[in-house]
Amino acid sequence: MNTEKTVRPEVSERMRNQKIVDTKPESEIAKACFGLGLRYRKDVEIPEAKTRGDLVFPRHKMVVFVDGCFWHGCPWHYKTPKTRSEWWDAKIERNKIRDAKKTRKLKRLGWKVIRVWEHVEPEKAAMKIYRKTKI
Repeated sequence: MNTEKTVRPEVSERMRNQKIVDTKPESEIAKACFGLGLRYRKDVEIPEAKTRGDLVFPRHKMVVFVDGCFWHGCPWHYKTPKTRSEWWDAKIERNKIRDAKKTRKLKRLGWKVIRVWEHVEPEKAAMKIYRKTKI
């Protein structure tokens, strides 16, 4: 017997329509990076790590992930939903574990990895990225 609560159709539709690529925070950070003279590619597959980077700087072998506060469990902004709380907390924890594994794998493969929260000011994020290109 399935005791799982069903999701309301309007909620399901809203989740399906969530933008995955080229979100506003990604675009703003990319624009700020471009302003600093950094050249990148967007939404690039890195097959050996089985992942896609939000911004990839091939010349520097650097990948940037712009993590959403909800989906990646931001310590400042993530709030557990009131319905299906246990399921959501477990889901977000799995996401965090997956992110950590991918970061470790990319680093083992020689990539520089930067993770930026979506709430970080684009200029600050771009400066963090810029400094990492100089290392």
